[in-house]
Amino acid sequence: MISHPEKPKARRPRVAVASLMQETNTFSPIPTTVAVFEEYYIHRGDAMRDGYGAARVEVPGVFAGLTAAEIDVVPLIASYAAAAGPITRPAFEELVSEMEARLRDAGPVDGLILVLHGALVVEDQPDGDGEVVARMRAILPDGMPIGVSLDLHAHITPLMLQPDTFHVGYQEYPHVDMYESGERVAGLMARTLAGQCRPVMALAKCNVLVPAVCGRTTDGPLAHVARAARKMEGEGSILHASIFPVQPWIDVPDLGFAALVCADGDRAAAQAFADALAARVMEIRHKFTLDSVPLDHAIEVAHTNDGMTLVSDSGDAPTGGAAADNVAVLRALLDAGADKQPRLSLLTLCDPVAAQIAHGVGVGAVIEVSLGHAFSINDGAPVSTSARVLSVSDGRYVMHDPGAQGLPMDMGRTAVLGIGQLRVVVRTRPSMEWDTGIYLSQGLDPSTAALVFVKSPSHFRVSFGPLAARILVADTPGPTCADVRKLQYTRVTRPLFPLDDF
Repeated sequence: MISHPEKPKARRPRVAVASLMQETNTFSPIPTTVAVFEEYYIHRGDAMRDGYGAARVEVPGVFAGLTAAEIDVVPLIASYAAAAGPITRPAFEELVSEMEARLRDAGPVDGLILVLHGALVVEDQPDGDGEVVARMRAILPDGMPIGVSLDLHAHITPLMLQPDTFHVGYQEYPHVDMYESGERVAGLMARTLAGQCRPVMALAKCNVLVPAVCGRTTDGPLAHVARAARKMEGEGSILHASIFPVQPWIDVPDLGFAALVCADGDRAAAQAFADALAARVMEIRHKFTLDSVPLDHAIEVAHTNDGMTLVSDSGDAPTGGAAADNVAVLRALLDAGADKQPRLSLLTLCDPVAAQIAHGVGVGAVIEVSLGHAFSINDGAPVSTSARVLSVSDGRYVMHDPGAQGLPMDMGRTAVLGIGQLRVVVRTRPSMEWDTGIYLSQGLDPSTAALVFVKSPSHFRVSFGPLAARILVADTPGPTCADVRKLQYTRVTRPLFPLDDF
């Protein structure tokens, strides 16, 4: 009997995965350093596999999608920092150089997936994400695919559109499909490696800033554009259509709405679809109305009506890059006598010193404290007041509402201060305010309050919205203010709506 040697088993595809995420705000008073990333996370190598716990965000979605397609995952490095000012060049170099070194040392790979935000600004480079993509492209052989996951508020540039590189953006705002976006980019990578498609990209832009408070895909004018993108995909002629109403609080050239369409080998078709989406936004630009109200009006509505009034303090939103330390809301509440109303008003504030004082004196103590503007020292004066320390905690909780459920949050030392009928959650870090856990974890039930303020332009509607009798957007100051005409842009390409009316 003649024996035949067994054929060697084919090597499973290997795809490297890396992430560098920050949504920069060039008007923010907080510079971004490596220490800011370390406050949140830097997962290296295999620590990426379980470093996210049960969080439904992009990287775990990428891992799940690749694993389901029987592709081996090669984790490189994943780093995240909350929105703040531009990242310093030394910090950017440290993180990107490590990503480059890990990619070079990864052994043979068949592709790379980058999980980026898309609005990362370096102090000397307005397009940090584009530089990341270009530097990774330079390492890999021509023809090897790179897949890029992007936030819906990415600032899309030609530098991002490197050869053999495809992009997939979130489909939803409020952001409830981060995990699914990771799965989508992994699925498209799997199809590409299997020879089932050949992704090509086309970009179309228009000089329109869509205000974050009215740029939802669930309702309002942008929802019609989002539905048009999904219809294009459903017709089967393109692989993916992404719309990017852009992070409006970055002062960089060529800022504006972008449509990015991925087609299977047909770049002309992709360009036609992208042009159609951008043209639709240009046509409806005047429909993006703010509908914001003065603070004193919001407070009056809350205390003269039944049910809970939910108010967006958009100007001080930490997920957009604000320091979350502005006391405009607290001052307005005190001026309106909300501290003497029969029902509670809830608000938050980032003030490390006040949080430390509260921890030092303990629960039950009454303190004289100066609150606010711990970081934005040039944007207002603190409020001096007497407050009772109602609770103290380490500020840790796990998000459970739709969006980033399962993501651990760490507000740093946190205290609840009582000023009459006001409850102020004073924390050390300006963490995101997407989840009701920011109050529930501190023993406060927003559903029973008369008035609840949330420092968020839109995402808060998913979590807090079902508890509210009404939702208002307050005209509050700060680097994430709803009305971008109040900011001092110097580098954007003009004309730009609504800074310029046309």
